[in-house]
Amino acid sequence: MRITSIREKAVSIPSAIRNAVIDFSEMTVSVVAIVTDVVRGGRPLIGYGFHSNGRYAQSGILRERLIPRLLKAAPEALLSDSGENFDPFKAWRVMMSNEKPGGHGERSVAVGTLDMALWDLVAKVEEKPLYRLLADRFRGGVAERDVYVYAAGGYYYPGKDLSALQDEIRSYLGMGYHTVKIKIGGASLDDDLKRIEAVLKILSKGDELAVDANGRFDLETALRYADALAHYPLKWYEEPGDPLDYALNAEVAKRTTVPLATGENLFSFHDARNLVRYGGLEASRDYLQIDPALSYGLVEYLRILEMLKEHGWSWRRCIPHGGHQMTLHIAAGLGLGGNEAYPGVFEPFGGFADNVPVENGRVRLPDAPGIGIELKAELMKVFQSLA
Repeated sequence: MRITSIREKAVSIPSAIRNAVIDFSEMTVSVVAIVTDVVRGGRPLIGYGFHSNGRYAQSGILRERLIPRLLKAAPEALLSDSGENFDPFKAWRVMMSNEKPGGHGERSVAVGTLDMALWDLVAKVEEKPLYRLLADRFRGGVAERDVYVYAAGGYYYPGKDLSALQDEIRSYLGMGYHTVKIKIGGASLDDDLKRIEAVLKILSKGDELAVDANGRFDLETALRYADALAHYPLKWYEEPGDPLDYALNAEVAKRTTVPLATGENLFSFHDARNLVRYGGLEASRDYLQIDPALSYGLVEYLRILEMLKEHGWSWRRCIPHGGHQMTLHIAAGLGLGGNEAYPGVFEPFGGFADNVPVENGRVRLPDAPGIGIELKAELMKVFQSLA
């Protein structure tokens, strides 16, 4: 049992939307296919992986360091102790060999991309959906069959007025979502409050609205928004300041009456631990959005979850950024609080299996082996062109 080849390319996913910090007009994503000599149904098993939106393709790191290390490794160095499956933990150590600590950013995204493909492969070898494999290994076999999801939208867009924003949110509600999120910080406070009020007007009982500043604010602005947002029934106030400014986050946490959500731009165990230690968050109120696909993969994310437990955090307070099949499986298999979703955005990578609807704000997991990338026709076309 061995890896015979690893193929990689950068794929363009441009969009005219923007948040408070960046636009997505030049956005790219890395995709990888890990081909093996394991044959099922007359074809070699292949693990597929990519990373979440918001970080650009990692071709250089993948081609120059990580992929060569995996291909040069002795086959047994990548296998479980039984030799009957691949081992993502051993593969992680191979990928991270000769890498200095710290500097978590682009490297973590590249590792996360390959990590996704490895877990897809491991689940396929065992002929299980990934969520079931994770539940069996790490949660005593207990898995969620469906997962709470929220619709992340409300981006700034040229010519998009309040009526168009309301139409967008109505479309999400019509799809079955009960929680929606919009961007703030890309306009004036007064204009952002008008956007919030416009959305709240069309929500029904049981619907919720979250807002996301994407790390835009300095402390003064973050507190000014916190005071203004206190007048509205919001699900959370997301990333008020730079993700590594724990002091700012702690000051906002003391001031706000709205739950805080953050962590999507923290890419390691150590950064996540510093957030919990110094960011002022309340384990009974706030939410953590660390994204496994951007933060060295599921191998590192499992370490983060264990650390959170030691600090008194329930895994139910974790709702990962990403909006794709990998995080959905992780949420179901490990019993997290939910998962992000991007209806109609960042296609074909965003979203879940084709013909699986959102029902009452939740998405049901299919039983296909692996992550189920084969269940998304347009996404599978990307990987077929690669592998």
